[in-house]
Amino acid sequence: MATLTIRDLDDAVYARLRIQAARHGRSMEAEACAILTEQLPPPTTPGGLGTRIHNLFAGVETELELPSRKGTPRAAEFE
Repeated sequence: MATLTIRDLDDAVYARLRIQAARHGRSMEAEACAILTEQLPPPTTPGGLGTRIHNLFAGVETELELPSRKGTPRAAEFE
């Protein structure tokens, strides 16, 4: 688990966090974690980059002409 230090937190915010934590019966650290977890939900799009790219172009209908793979491979030409 990671550690987070918050500097220059307003005294009034600190006091409200302390009171809210007490109301919920947890430490200030646990309350801050609960607030952050609630406000920063995980991304709704599952998968990695490849899945996201696939989902982005899933509705595109097109036919691509692919070159033949027969014959001897040759080096790429950069002009």
